[in-house]
Amino acid sequence: METVALHTRLKPGKESDYDRIHAVIPSELDTALREAGVRSWRIWRSGRDLFHVVECEDYTRMREKLRDHPANIPWQARMAELLEVSDDYSGAQPDVKQVWELP
Repeated sequence: METVALHTRLKPGKESDYDRIHAVIPSELDTALREAGVRSWRIWRSGRDLFHVVECEDYTRMREKLRDHPANIPWQARMAELLEVSDDYSGAQPDVKQVWELP
C-alpha cells in the first residue's frame, strides 16, 4: 500500500465550483477509482490550495489505469477548467511514511 501526498491549486474564483463539484463525485468515477486500487482519497482546501492524501495499491499503475478510462476523461476535463496547478507529483518519492501521530 502506498500513501501519496499531492498539492494542486485552483484558478482564482473557482473555490466554490470545486467544492460543489466534489460534494458528490460520479458513481462511475468512484467505481473506477476503487477498481484501480484506490483505498482512500482525502482532499483539504485552504483558499486556492488543495492538499490530497491518496492511499492506493500502486499510484503509478492507478494513474495508468485511469488515464483513458471513460469515467475519468470527462472528470479530468472538468478539473482542468478549475485547476491552475493540476499535479505536482514527481514520482520520485511517492510513498509518504508516517513519522508521528498524537496518541
